Amino acid sequence: MAEKSFYLEIITPRRIVFKGEVVSISVPGVVGGFQVLKNHAALLSSLNVGEVKLTDGSGNEFHFATSGGFVEVHDNSAVLLAETAERADEIDIERAKSARERAKKRLEEKEATLDPARATLALQRAQNRLHIAAVK
Repeated sequence: MAEKSFYLEIITPRRIVFKGEVVSISVPGVVGGFQVLKNHAALLSSLNVGEVKLTDGSGNEFHFATSGGFVEVHDNSAVLLAETAERADEIDIERAKSARERAKKRLEEKEATLDPARATLALQRAQNRLHIAAVK
């Protein structure tokens, strides 16, 4: 499979989440999701909250919850710089459920100090984490 693979790094401000050869990666671009394979054209894209799915040379799939960032692809190499990226089996389900409930409560109460965009984004992140955790 090495002839069809390319190098990928997934990096957050806290750690390197993944580093190695992959056959494909699917990411949530801001104008729609897309997939990268070997020999992909050079690309720089912003990412939304969503799922990052990669397939390694053995056909194993790995799912990550991300809260946005950027991906750069060039010369059979890709770097995904994410605000956060959690592998499905790393997600604390109870914490994600609590975050979802807090965000829902904030949106329902509509306090004067509420930043609706921030609360909506928090809800999206929590729901995404729960969705990805269910994939494992």
